[in-house]
Amino acid sequence: MALTLYHVHWCPDCIEVRDKLDSLGLPYESVVVPDFRPMRKQVFEVSGQYFVPVLKDGETVLTETDEIVAYLDRLRATTGP
Repeated sequence: MALTLYHVHWCPDCIEVRDKLDSLGLPYESVVVPDFRPMRKQVFEVSGQYFVPVLKDGETVLTETDEIVAYLDRLRATTGP
């Protein structure tokens, strides 16, 4: 599994996604991006926008917190504990 989370430390949505990843025990690469949106070049290259959180799983890229959380629940259900 190659989950990558692009985020900033202070963002409430980012915290929600990190907490979900941790509670499900899913390993992921953490990429902390700059606070200033126009400097988030990595995020733009992956998702076409500058907002975080962004979760990348192979070719799948998710940019909405609710979608990310639901995806992680489905992922855990299919991979087991």
